[in-house]
Amino acid sequence: MRTRSFSLAIAGLSTAGLLGWALAGCGPTASPSAAGSGDGPARVRVVATTTQVADFARNIGGDRIQLTQLLKPNVDPHDYEASPADVQAIALADVVVKNGVGLEKFLDEAISSAGFEGTVVDASQGVPIRTGNGTDEEKAGDPHIWQNPRNAKIMAHNIAVGLSTKDPADAALFQRNDTAYAAKLDALDRDIQTRIDALPAGQRKLVTNHDAFGYYVDRYRLQFVGSIIPSFDTSAELSGKDITDLVAKIKATGVKAIFSEASLPPKTAQTIGREAGVRVIGGEDALYGDTLGPAGSAGDTYLKMEEHNTQTIVDGLS
Repeated sequence: MRTRSFSLAIAGLSTAGLLGWALAGCGPTASPSAAGSGDGPARVRVVATTTQVADFARNIGGDRIQLTQLLKPNVDPHDYEASPADVQAIALADVVVKNGVGLEKFLDEAISSAGFEGTVVDASQGVPIRTGNGTDEEKAGDPHIWQNPRNAKIMAHNIAVGLSTKDPADAALFQRNDTAYAAKLDALDRDIQTRIDALPAGQRKLVTNHDAFGYYVDRYRLQFVGSIIPSFDTSAELSGKDITDLVAKIKATGVKAIFSEASLPPKTAQTIGREAGVRVIGGEDALYGDTLGPAGSAGDTYLKMEEHNTQTIVDGLS
């Protein structure tokens, strides 16, 4: 097992008070009376769409929320369709938290079907958005905003504000949790910067499955050579010319490796790797792009995901 050299302590907040339908990585189950059960005041019922915003909500809300996470780990959010259980969970919710920037294409219809009239927290508010190339699928810009820890701070703070508005009695708790989590994100950002800065500038060249790491590339001054799927959206179609062009670009720039992603099949990456004569990093070392990993994996929290991705990138490019 590879030794991690990050100094970041990533002990999370306790989630012992979360009920069964709020466990990370699990789909929603009906528990309409749970918010009022137990001795204390009712918890805020929160539905979070993606694995990342669910993790942020978990850190901010602690045991004062009941959390339903719609997308399971390693499920691609780009082409996700809401299930009846998702609609039911939204109908019962007090707050819905979304990533925003057009990532959750299913959400508006699900909210309408649920008759939801509560608070919707758009975690992307205030985040500087990278623009796309003008195609319809990229009209809102690059939705992978969490790949920069500084953006993650904004996202977590937006969630803290949303929860405080819905539950003013616990606003001080949400603020304390937000402050504590922001400190962890700052430490993560510094650690990543230190690790990337140790790479020679000429070796900071990245090729991935799809264009999901633009915010990370911009923040830490990497060179994005290209992606196997030339789009923010994994559902975009890949042409033979795209493959030929990418192989040529890899050879011309001296890229050391292609980084596969945990939520995407590695077959095309492996084909391109063979044609370009470079290794493909996948399996347990695959990057976490669109989702966190399952419980017990190297990417089962946001902090661990970013640590794993950075370690993998640095090792692969060294």
